[in-house]
Amino acid sequence: MQALAVTSDPRALVEFVAVADLPTAYSTTPFRAHSFRSRIDGTEHLALVSPGKAIGAPLVRMHSECLTGDAFGSLRCDCGPQLQESLRRLAAGPGGILVYLRGQEGRGIGLANKMRAYALQDRGMDTAEANRALGLPEDARDYAEAAQMLQALGAFKVRLLTNNPDKVTALCRYGVEVTAVEPLVIPSNPFNAGYLDTKARKFGHALPLLQG
Repeated sequence: MQALAVTSDPRALVEFVAVADLPTAYSTTPFRAHSFRSRIDGTEHLALVSPGKAIGAPLVRMHSECLTGDAFGSLRCDCGPQLQESLRRLAAGPGGILVYLRGQEGRGIGLANKMRAYALQDRGMDTAEANRALGLPEDARDYAEAAQMLQALGAFKVRLLTNNPDKVTALCRYGVEVTAVEPLVIPSNPFNAGYLDTKARKFGHALPLLQG
């Protein structure tokens, strides 16, 4: 699968910048890392493609940036383990794609606001209530740029690795057909059990509910 520049289309939201090999601990051969830049706000995103060509629709993970979970190993969410498991599963087959979306920290509210929301959650609010108390959307993310990145890579039909139905709806809205959905359920821990329960109850994620 090759990276294709999208800058020739004046309606494009992203432009292709560069591609290079990225060796990781998840594969014996490097991923191909395709960098894209938003033409809206300059945010830089990355698409990692596992070696080989997918047979049929490639397996795809759209992952929103989470510095606290992805880099620091925070136990308040499931983002870090989801990213690691995604890379393992994508590396296991040819042509799998990880779309890493920067600028989507805290469902799009930003890192500092996520810390403000965490402080409210420490007082008993859930993640949706905390965002609303700050006057912020429960989920401010948009996936138009992710869809265009996939299209630039030739992926117009995908198998999506997600628990979030909004991602499925968004990709279909932006012209990428989702032929199948594969769950990505990570076991909870004492710090994120309530957070995962909120994702299931209030955001419709395909996750187990807490009892009681």
